[in-house]
Amino acid sequence: MSKIFSLEHRIAIVTGASRGIGWEIAKALHQAGAHIVVADIDAEAGPNSAAELEGDFVLTDVTDSASVRSLVEGVVANHGRIDILVNNAGVVRNLPSEETSDEDWSFVLKVNLDGVFWCCREVGKVMLQQGKGSIINIASMSGVISNHPQPQSAYNVSKAGVIMLTKSLAGEWAGRGVRVNAISPGYIATPMTKRGLETPEWREVWLSNTPMGRLGEPAEIGPLAVFLASDASSYMTGSNVLIDGGYTVW
Repeated sequence: MSKIFSLEHRIAIVTGASRGIGWEIAKALHQAGAHIVVADIDAEAGPNSAAELEGDFVLTDVTDSASVRSLVEGVVANHGRIDILVNNAGVVRNLPSEETSDEDWSFVLKVNLDGVFWCCREVGKVMLQQGKGSIINIASMSGVISNHPQPQSAYNVSKAGVIMLTKSLAGEWAGRGVRVNAISPGYIATPMTKRGLETPEWREVWLSNTPMGRLGEPAEIGPLAVFLASDASSYMTGSNVLIDGGYTVW
């Protein structure tokens, strides 16, 4: 049974893999046998992460379609194929909507939605030619519910867009061998949630509304990514899998 979860000899690109959820996903994929390409804008942490995973580092700005195209061309030139793409890079700005500037709105949408599309489009071309591949988009429960008490309309909208993009691409590409699924984490203990944990009002709401009564750990996302990347999920596409400690059940 374990062989069905094996990613041996597969090439996986993980964006934003130098820390947090991205790092844990990359580590889990590596442990399952995949060769990891760390695609990250962090020129300091990225190479160290890639070295620890015995993989490659490619300096990548997901908001720049030319940078994404260069990433994909380089991976194909070096490895001949791309089997797995995890679109993990993301940002949040907790601002009241009436105080959100054009730049704030655009930045969040460029990273969280445009960047996911650029990566899906360029890697999708390769996978469609191969006739096989698995794309995993990291969305959020924020694409399903509106978070409170923190304001983050741009983030919520971007993640809702990722979920619909996932469904749209899954429908387009299912008949040509490419699966596209999304993972929607709840509150996970990462640098992105640090501000919330340090704000008593936010922390209280987050924990009291999570049936499990705690934040998730980044390492708890990795096994789900392995499942979606592997042949164990061969009949899944267009799914948005919530992993939120039960937050969205109420």
